[in-house]
Amino acid sequence: MRNRELPALVLIATLLALALYINFAPNNLAFGKDVTPRLGLDLQGGTQVLLRAVGDTAPDTEIMQVAMGVIEQRVNGIGVAESVVQLSGRDRIIVELPGVKEPEQAIETLRGTGRLEFIDTQGQFLNPGTPVRTSSNPSPAVLQQTVPVTGTADVQPAPVEGPVFQSITDGRDLDTRQVTPRFGSSTNVTNQYAVGFAFTGDSARSLETWTSQNIQKPMCIVLDNVVFSCPVVQAALLGGSGEITTNTREDAEQIFNQLKYGALPVALSVESSRTISATLGQTSVRQSMLAGIVGLVIVAIFMITYYRLPGILATFALLLYTAISFAIYRWIPVTLTLPGIAGFILSIGLAVDANVLIFARLKDELRAGRSLRAAIEAGFNEAWPAIRDSSAATLITSTILFLFGNSFGVSLIKGFALTLGLGMILNLFTAVVVTRTLLRVVAPLRFAQDPWLYDVADLRKTARGDVQPPVRAASK
Repeated sequence: MRNRELPALVLIATLLALALYINFAPNNLAFGKDVTPRLGLDLQGGTQVLLRAVGDTAPDTEIMQVAMGVIEQRVNGIGVAESVVQLSGRDRIIVELPGVKEPEQAIETLRGTGRLEFIDTQGQFLNPGTPVRTSSNPSPAVLQQTVPVTGTADVQPAPVEGPVFQSITDGRDLDTRQVTPRFGSSTNVTNQYAVGFAFTGDSARSLETWTSQNIQKPMCIVLDNVVFSCPVVQAALLGGSGEITTNTREDAEQIFNQLKYGALPVALSVESSRTISATLGQTSVRQSMLAGIVGLVIVAIFMITYYRLPGILATFALLLYTAISFAIYRWIPVTLTLPGIAGFILSIGLAVDANVLIFARLKDELRAGRSLRAAIEAGFNEAWPAIRDSSAATLITSTILFLFGNSFGVSLIKGFALTLGLGMILNLFTAVVVTRTLLRVVAPLRFAQDPWLYDVADLRKTARGDVQPPVRAASK
């Protein structure tokens, strides 16, 4: 073995060790990170929610597009991977949340408009959860009701009644860039959670002035026209900034996601919500895994039978490719769905194609009488342009599919494109670097000089292990 193969072998061994450690990490914790495999809605089930815009008339398409974008950001904020957010008709949004453990809280986070206000209650304490009318929004959706129209089956909105509290701030002045979560506090209360906020413009000045003039008086914090709390003002909120404290992490995360990712341009109500089971089921998942293993074995048998020693090395490279791929999926993490698995299987087929091109060229070079070492180098060098161009074309297609899925909210297409693209990049490493290094290491060994291992008729050797063309008698 020459010295130039040693760094490549060390790299291959290191990557294999890391991949095996991540894939078989105890309690799914590798280097302190959770590497539990993530499954999509079609593999593990989840929650499907249908949100409907509140109002007498359907909102414009542009408004619903903006609302859908806000919903997508909030879904990402609560850590739901491979979700589906798409428009349905003119005034509805379908949201699919795979593997959500607390669907009710997630739904509240999604549909809340994210409008934060501070109101002057004239010294009155209001209970948390009380819906209120404010001067900024005197007819909130949370208080709207319908009454039947006399003599018909129709209904009409009922007048919203109750006192209107003066708004100290306007939710539109909230600076979303300064909305930040925090654990603990300066008073060393380690079980306290908080969300920092800051207002700008007139709201900042109004909040600072009001709090400075009303020390030891209640000021109610209102989120989407529902009272969150009514703390007593202890000090002026200089610059219009402060914190909203909570007792649970879940409440803090809900408030953070509603405020951080902007207010919805339209109020949304939950028209329907249902928990759905995995569309494939556990039996189908096991059958799919079995089919994948059988396919991999058949490919390995073909490679070994037709290409013999190079086929054995390619099979090892293919197993390494599979191990590293799953480790990457767990580490990033990549949510596995049926389209994502299809992209991975397709990338395996493309990896085999690269080896076929290399080994076919290798056999041609050996039959032409070139030395084993020269035939190995020629096989890879001559096959590289075709491998490079086909891989580039596949990567371009994967990028287009990913951008298409990202623009139109079709996350299933994104999953397919992501696994296919990652597979192609890794394929270039395993097919070119791993297989080439293994052939360079094995070729000088004594057992590797058998011509049967390369499916050639003759493999003549020199002292250095090179193959020389047969000597032909001179013609008379």
